[in-house]
Amino acid sequence: MHKNILEVQDLKKYFPLSGKQVKAVDGVSFSLEEGTTLGIVGESGSGKSTIARLILKLIEPTSGKVDFLGESLYDLPQKELRTLRSNMQMIFQNPYLSLFPHLSIGDNIEQPFIINRLGNDSVRREKVLELMDLVGVSKDYYHAFPHELSGGQQQRVGIARALALNPKLIICDEPVSSLDVSIQAQILNLLEKLQKDRNLSYIFIAHNLAVVEHISKKVAVMYLGKFVECADTAELYNNPLHPYTKALLEAVPSLEADGGKAFEAIYGEIPSPLNPPKGCRFCTRCKYAKPECLSVEPEYREVNPGHFVACHLV
Repeated sequence: MHKNILEVQDLKKYFPLSGKQVKAVDGVSFSLEEGTTLGIVGESGSGKSTIARLILKLIEPTSGKVDFLGESLYDLPQKELRTLRSNMQMIFQNPYLSLFPHLSIGDNIEQPFIINRLGNDSVRREKVLELMDLVGVSKDYYHAFPHELSGGQQQRVGIARALALNPKLIICDEPVSSLDVSIQAQILNLLEKLQKDRNLSYIFIAHNLAVVEHISKKVAVMYLGKFVECADTAELYNNPLHPYTKALLEAVPSLEADGGKAFEAIYGEIPSPLNPPKGCRFCTRCKYAKPECLSVEPEYREVNPGHFVACHLV
């Protein structure tokens, strides 16, 4: 049985703007089992990347709690926090922008060893070559620069660098969204293999439900700073309950002749987090909204074992 490597409780991040508050993340709670993947899906502006930065403590929370490996992340002294954070790494959306353009591929991957003062030059070089082989980047690229590699190769370099310190948790912030579909599959397969071989835990952020389906054990759907639905992957895909989840599934291409089960698409844009709807945050785009949805915020509750949803219609 898996144990929880990460526990997030009532996490909030509000940004002050023009005398108001932008509620980027507004009371999110979840746990992540060791060696598994939690997919977090939603449109741009829903707060997914803010959650990632809060977990890594790249930004300070407004309130809430994050426990990692049994330690309260926000209560640790700086020295202990530095040690703990070596077990948490991130893979970014744009592989080229995440690399140092003036450093060679070998030097890019070597940076975590240098920053943490690990090994001498020869030991670090050996480790870098091992990591390059692990992620499928030829050693011939050791002295090449990032602009000389394809997008897929650049992302493999980013993955190698994330693996350098043998982390237990990797946050993947839309790591394949900028890549061609065929390359996306290769990177996803690589991440799955690394997870199996190294017992890695992932938080996989995406805006496309199709991308997270096969890599995630559990999927959370996020809208305007809140989770609106969360369940085991098979349960979520076979029995979606929230209209927003159904609409996201509608957007997933299907190879079936009839296009699969028909769901209504959503229209319009996500409201501003500076002025969210008073009731259900999805009510302005939901064709099923009733008066209660416009005035009362739905409770995020467990409706089936392990299946949580925030919707008055359920």
